[in-house]
Amino acid sequence: MAATLKAKAYELKKTMLETCIRAGTGHVTSSLSCAEILTTLFHGGALRFDPKRPAWEDRDRFILSKGQASPMLYTVLGDLGYFPKEDLQKFAQAGGPFGVHLQKSVPGAEITCGSLGHGFGLAAGMALAARMDRRNHLVFTLLGDGECYEGSIWETALFAGHHRLNNLVAIVDRNYQCVLDFTENFLALEPMEKKWEAFGWRVKRVDGHSFDDLLDALKGVRSRRSVQPLVILADTVKGAGVGFMACNPIWHGAAPRGDEAQQALRELERSARDE
Repeated sequence: MAATLKAKAYELKKTMLETCIRAGTGHVTSSLSCAEILTTLFHGGALRFDPKRPAWEDRDRFILSKGQASPMLYTVLGDLGYFPKEDLQKFAQAGGPFGVHLQKSVPGAEITCGSLGHGFGLAAGMALAARMDRRNHLVFTLLGDGECYEGSIWETALFAGHHRLNNLVAIVDRNYQCVLDFTENFLALEPMEKKWEAFGWRVKRVDGHSFDDLLDALKGVRSRRSVQPLVILADTVKGAGVGFMACNPIWHGAAPRGDEAQQALRELERSARDE
């Protein structure tokens, strides 16, 4: 399974990078840090969905709270057949459905999201609504670690812990960067495990680029006996796979151009071979 997912992740990352290069914009580094997470969720059997029925009532809900990573989610949804792959050429184009930040107009996208701290609250509300309606679907949400500076994140964490929303799974893309600096220089977030535990969550910490770790963390997620919501702290690298962009805050929200675009594609291919 892990080898198959690695091949799929490279294919998705390459398509995402080409899409952003073509458009001349897009949050490339934010997308690369969560590529393995999204690949595991959508191709590793964690999520229940049907591309032919985007509004299927019994589907699991996936909420991309870090909405700036929209190019990665758009690429995954196109790959799954929610819309023709060639439609990705309309990314960031006037009149098209693919905004630089996530747009609900794209089939398979549950919400419009870009401002940080919004998606998590919606996910918790959906989880509570599912319980009240006695529905069995799960709600998954992906947060950025810089997003965890927002007060609404911790209000939602408190709410979910209090209501014992064990049908809610949060994943934090812990790439240690926000817009202008590294998180621990700007305002330290650690110890993350203790913070989430204090809010009533079951916590797992994994390598967010390891399919074995991610699959293990999500194993049995539908049959959990715990009454606590689950958070997976996924340690990642922002810009993973492209050396000159990785761990470099200046590349936040930017796509490479010209010679740097070709270098980025070569480095991505090389990193996939070396894994």
